[in-house]
Amino acid sequence: MQLEDRKKKVLEAIIINYIATAEPVGSRTITKKYDLGVSPATIRNEMADLEEMGLIEQPHTSAGRIPSQIGYRYYVDYLMEKENLTVEIKKYIRKSLREEIKAKEDLVLRAVRLLSQISNHTAMTIMSTYSQNVLTHIQLLPVSDFRLVLILVLDNGHVEHQIMELKQALPEKDINELTDMLRQAVCGRTVEQWRKISLANIRSQWEDQIHLLREILDVIEDTLTVEFEHKLYLSGTLNIMNQPEFRDVDKVKQVLSLLEEQRIMEELMLKTDEGERQTISIKIGKENENESLSACSLVTATYHINGRIMGKIGLLGPTRMDYSRNTGLLDFISRYLSEGVEL
Repeated sequence: MQLEDRKKKVLEAIIINYIATAEPVGSRTITKKYDLGVSPATIRNEMADLEEMGLIEQPHTSAGRIPSQIGYRYYVDYLMEKENLTVEIKKYIRKSLREEIKAKEDLVLRAVRLLSQISNHTAMTIMSTYSQNVLTHIQLLPVSDFRLVLILVLDNGHVEHQIMELKQALPEKDINELTDMLRQAVCGRTVEQWRKISLANIRSQWEDQIHLLREILDVIEDTLTVEFEHKLYLSGTLNIMNQPEFRDVDKVKQVLSLLEEQRIMEELMLKTDEGERQTISIKIGKENENESLSACSLVTATYHINGRIMGKIGLLGPTRMDYSRNTGLLDFISRYLSEGVEL
């Protein structure tokens, strides 16, 4: 759909004003606030044309106009420029994400909380399945004479740990030797590869050398062969209630009920263009393919670790959300997650 320059300016003015006020926009408002160099009558004519094209709507007789979902899509695709975050906001995000981060997963969860606070929308992340990640580190640490903690680290920074009860004390030398053997056997393998290993062969090879090896291998097997699925985390779920569009209790209930359906939200988060790399995906209203989100937009960004897609972060808000600012936030934080911090 091609628009003349003046129609583009009128549409952009309507959308920007509506995002800021949540109130229908009239021709006089556009004339006063935006220097388009034409009269209110000319603006009204342009608005009539935009309405006929389906880009704006008139919610009530004699009221101003509001953007339609088609209008938002045109704005996002052709008019919007991603907002560059201020130096202060970038410093605040970096400082907040650097504090007490022990694993990449902790960093992602803190990033999601920050997103919800800064945007005042519901923020979320979905992390990739562990079966595609690589086991990078194993450590056995003595807690007491008869207790060990087994620590497993995957290449996305996720840490699994489990306490083991020993029937007899194990000398530190044996603990270190066992740790080295386990690292040689399993580090560098994905969980799927681990499932294909014959643990019976490993047990028979080492059982005579290291006491309690059978129990330790059982713990590792139990830990790594759990059927991990995508992990979805939400933050700021109730932020949706702060938006004027959701003063209707029934409408809020619909959205909140959907957010509780993890499988559905996982599918919505994953339904973005294949092969996208740190690009922003924007689903407006009915593009989300779920009736409960017909008045919402979902904006997501992909983050990577070592060149592999590890997950997505996103914001859910009304179709009136500030797309320019939110895409700027998601772009900055997704790049920070991908590049800014070493594991």
